[in-house]
This record gives sequence, structure tokens and C-alpha cells, in this order.
Amino acid sequence: MENQNITTRNTPQTAPAGSLAGRIVLVAGATRGAGRAQAVELGRAGATVYVTGRTTRARASEVGRTTETIEETAEMVTAAGGVGIAVPTDHLDEAQVRALAERVDRECGRLDILVNDLWGGEHLMATSVFGKKSWETPLADGLRILELGARSHVITAALLLPLLIRSDAPLHVEVTDGTAHSNRRYRENMYYDLAKNAPIRLAFGLGQELAEYGGAAVAVSPGFLRSEQMLSHFGVSEENWRDAIAQQPEFAIAESPRYLARAVVALATDPDRAQRWNGKSTSSGELARVYGVTDVDGSRPDAWAYFEDVFYGGGEGSAEDYR
Repeated sequence: MENQNITTRNTPQTAPAGSLAGRIVLVAGATRGAGRAQAVELGRAGATVYVTGRTTRARASEVGRTTETIEETAEMVTAAGGVGIAVPTDHLDEAQVRALAERVDRECGRLDILVNDLWGGEHLMATSVFGKKSWETPLADGLRILELGARSHVITAALLLPLLIRSDAPLHVEVTDGTAHSNRRYRENMYYDLAKNAPIRLAFGLGQELAEYGGAAVAVSPGFLRSEQMLSHFGVSEENWRDAIAQQPEFAIAESPRYLARAVVALATDPDRAQRWNGKSTSSGELARVYGVTDVDGSRPDAWAYFEDVFYGGGEGSAEDYR
């Protein structure tokens, strides 16, 4: 796909209202889940989307899944109406990220939207993290969680922001688990808590730095995500996902990856996004309310409100009341 139909540095950046035509986007961590969905929806809005990740058709990452690849994501972006460009990248390898930045610079000369959705630590969670004190967590696993959830984000921001500030309206999106409000509650393990709060503070700090360029940095979080991995965990598919509620009742509030993706597209096409969101953290549910977005089934789930009010707060209500 190299150099095929790529919007060049000489292409006007102005796009019709609600469109991302002519915009250059990079979604870091687009192999599956929310990252893949955001790449596809940003492409559906007309953008050229570079998609990165560690799992390719030739090699799987430490996550161990071979059913989703960045090449497939790029093809889905193009099929949706954008231009998808797969660039295999380990975002913990500075040399690879520098090469990625050089390629985007060479082919486009700028970056308009950077979505930092890096993670890939799910395989460490059940065995090493949840239910264990920090001193009970294997140190190597804890440090790996911090590398995957925090250090990779810092490297990516540091090396790609010089391209982003060349845009007339730079947008940096940090994807994490939880918001500044919801994460006042301890996230069950020190390493995971640090990893998922780091992107929130990163967006806050970068928001200060991007303001003088007319840009915005925002931390966003899905709710209970029906990712490919989560569906596999429960042994269900997107078509029969409600069957998993019998195993975990809270799954009734689950949302598809496209829900956050649609909300991020709405944010990206909002001309007032810097005034509304710069430096803040938000969720798919809050963005959906603000922009009128719905999930694929027409509902508007707000998982964080449900967990705060009902699951932790002990209030009355069901998941359906929060959809």
C-alpha cells in the first residue's frame, strides 16, 4: 500500500463539516478492539489512516492472538472509504517509532490526529494482577504493564507530536481505561492503576502544550468493551453477546468497540473540540450524550455511571436503565 492514494503535504487541509477528508491520522495500537474500530470509523469519515501494531500476518505479539492483524485493519479502513496504511511497529522500540514518524513525514509532511490506543497487557491481568497486592505481583510482570500502558504512550507522543503540531488543528487522543472521575477508585492493583492513570495525566499535560498551536489533547475511555478478546473470553460473538450475561451480570452494560469509535469521530469533527475537551478525560458514554452518538444497536450505554451508581454505589437500577 505504500504511497498509494496518500494525501500529500500539498493537499488542502480543509474538509466539509462532519468529514475528515484530507486529514492524516495515525492510530497506534490498531490491531483489534477500540483501536481497530477507531481506525475504521476515522477512515469511514474520509481520513487517511496509518495503523500500527505488533501483530501481523507473519508474526504475533506477546498477546498471542493471530486472528486480528494490522494488515486486516488497514484493509477494513480502505473498505470503509478511507485509505488504510499498515505499518508494523513496536511502540516500545524508539528506532521503530522514529522510522514511523519519518515515513509519515516523508509521505504526508504532517499529522492531523494521533490516537494513542496502545496496550496489549491483557494476558498479564488474570494471572499476575487482579486480586494481588503490589508486593505479591511478580515485579517483571508489573514493570511490563507499565511499559505497555505508560512508557509506550510517552515514546509515541514524544516522537510524533512534532508532526502533529504542523496541523492547523492538531488532535491527540489518549485511550485508557477509566476517567479522572472513575479512577478516583483504586483500580485493584498498583501497576494497573498507574498504567491506566498515566494516559489521563499525559493528555492533561499535552493539552497545556498543544493549546498554543490551537490543538487539543483528550483522554477517552470505553466502558465495558465487547472487544474480540472479551468475546472470546466468554465464548460468545457480537451476534449473541448477551449470552455472556449469565456468566457475568455486569456484561449487560457492555458496548461494542464502534461506540467509542463513533464518539471519537464526532469529537474529531467538532470545530469547538479544543474549547470543550482540551486536557480533559471523558468516556464513550459522555461523548455519546454530548454528540448524540449511539452504539450499533441504537442504545447509548454509560458503563461508568452504572458502575459508580449501582455496582459500587449500591443504588437501585439495572444495566438497561443506563443504556
